[in-house]
Order: sequence, then structure tokens, then C-alpha cells
Amino acid sequence: MNAFEFATAARIIFGAGKLQELHAIAGEFGKRILFIQSRSALPAAIVLPECVPFPVTGEPTIKLVRAGVRLARQEHCDVVVSLGGGSVIDAGKAIAALMTNGGDPLDYVEVVGNGQAITKPGVPFIAIPTTAGTGAEVTRNAVLFSPEHHVKVSIRSQHLLARVALVDPELTYNLPPAITASTGLDALTQLIEPFVSCRANPLTNAICREGLHRVARSLRRAYETGAPDARANMALASLFGGLALANAGLGAVHGFAAPLGGMYDAPHGALCAALLPAVFAMNARLVTNHERFDEVLQITGDLTELTRSLGVKPLRELGVRRAEFPVIIEKAATASSMKGNPVLLTPAQLGEILEQAW
Repeated sequence: MNAFEFATAARIIFGAGKLQELHAIAGEFGKRILFIQSRSALPAAIVLPECVPFPVTGEPTIKLVRAGVRLARQEHCDVVVSLGGGSVIDAGKAIAALMTNGGDPLDYVEVVGNGQAITKPGVPFIAIPTTAGTGAEVTRNAVLFSPEHHVKVSIRSQHLLARVALVDPELTYNLPPAITASTGLDALTQLIEPFVSCRANPLTNAICREGLHRVARSLRRAYETGAPDARANMALASLFGGLALANAGLGAVHGFAAPLGGMYDAPHGALCAALLPAVFAMNARLVTNHERFDEVLQITGDLTELTRSLGVKPLRELGVRRAEFPVIIEKAATASSMKGNPVLLTPAQLGEILEQAW
């Protein structure tokens, strides 16, 4: 058995209604909160007296993180709270880290920046997801968009892990079907890819198996009826996916999704959903040991049928242009997520995946 490491948020709180405990939890870390969310008004369930609002709409950019750090310092904030989807949570991670490490986001981002290491813990950060998909509340990277370079890039460090991940399934109860489908299939992808990853370990395997079973029995019901128990299972599956990917990596679906997300105005979850069946089929065709892939299909059933039943659009309907396949392939081949793929994919095989998903 190979050695492995497992790192996650210092504290994970899960349960319906747990958002009401935020005031007390945040008070353990400081008095003045930079509160990051996609909407301007706080949910009625919480009251945060010393609160500085910082809205995030759309993908978090390097420029936005700069502005967030500047505001937090001006207002003497000592805690950062993010309530929202993956974009809101990633913005909070980056802002909390840069408040103590100094410098500019470009000093730390990979690919287009200097890739410097984050050497100090950030200010205390609390992550509260409002979708069931990204698992960002327990991952140790922050994905930022660089419009100038037309690419999404990451800051990576164990110091980006939240002090508290607070997962309240009630926050997902009113998600519309389309978002339920795209984020739910992102969660599924983030359970499958670590499970078949070349970096998988016994702990992530157990987490992925449990999460896959929960998705299999709950994603369609969450999409069709929004039943509270199905929503809770998907929130937990999303959390499990974040735990797994942070410790076993991802694969070609996310290797493609990173450059595609920078080139086109398409939701991350929708891109992953469109790519998942084709990537899974290609990897299953090339690996020598099919046990993991067979197990996934035994749990989830046919992935193509699942994505179709959830109204997933092909890449062409998400704006992806066939003429740009060579650029997409070149960028995807060097994406960090590709390092976890169970096999090394050639440019021709990457092109075949795009054709199948297009």
C-alpha cells in the first residue's frame, strides 16, 4: 500500500438549519467579518453585526480579489465568510490568504503568474456552500479567471483550507432544475475522477463510493422534485467530492473544463456534464484494469443516459467552436487536473473526446 496524505477543513459542520449557528461560530475567530456572497442582502436566518459586505457576481477575477483584499484591510476585517457557490467560496479563500501573505494575486497563481508558495495561514475563513456541486468548501485551491489571458488559473496551498466548512442543505432547497442538474453532475464528476485517479488512496476510495451511491439514488429526484432528503444527499455527495478531489486529484474532464471555462461563457458544471460520458468512455477503453470503471457503472448506470435525462447540452450548444479544438487540446494537455487522469491521453484521443462531446 502506497503512503498518502489527507488534508481538509479544520472543522466540518453538516445539517439542515446549521446556518443559524454562523454568528456564534464566526465570533470564535474575530469581531469584524468580510462577508462575501453573490447577493447584497444577508439571509434572514443569520445576523452578523460587524459585517462588511463584498458581492461577487460571476467568476472571481484576479482584479476582484485585489479589491476584496483592499476592502478587508481598510475595514480592519479579521474573519472572512463566503456564502455562495464555488466562485464565491474561491474568492473568499484567495482574499483570506492574501490578507496575511501580502503581494498581488499574480504572485501566487499558476500558469499566468509567478506561482509563489503561500507560506502563512490566512485570516480565519468560513465557507458556506449554497449549491450541491463544487465541494469548494473543503478544497485547497482557489480558481480565478484572468480575462486578459482567457484562462482560469489556481492558487494552491493547504493554507487555503477553511477553518470551518458549514454545509446546510436547506440553502439548496430552491435551486432551479437546470442548476440542480449541472452542479449535481459536477459533484458526480468529482467523485468519479478521484475514484479512478492514479493518485487514489484507501480513504478517498471509501469517500467516493459513499458519495456515488448517494448521487445514484438522489440526483434525479433532486432534479425532478427537489425533495429535501434528495437535496441533503446531494449536499453531502458534493462535500465528499471536495474531500476526495483535494486529496486524490481529478482528471481529463476538469483538464478540459479549465481552458474551456476561460475561453467561453459557459457554466463550469455544464461543461463537466457535457464532457463526462466521453472522457469516462475513453479512459475505460484505455486502462488495463477495468474494475473501478465497472464499479462506477454498476452504481450510477449509463452516464450518457443519465446526462440526457437531466437535459445536459452538448458542447456546441454551450458555445464551443470546433475550429478552436486545436487550441483547447493544447491547453487541456498541460492543465494541472490532467495529472490525476488514470492514463496519459494523446492529442488525437483528446480530440476524439471533444468530437464525442460536441
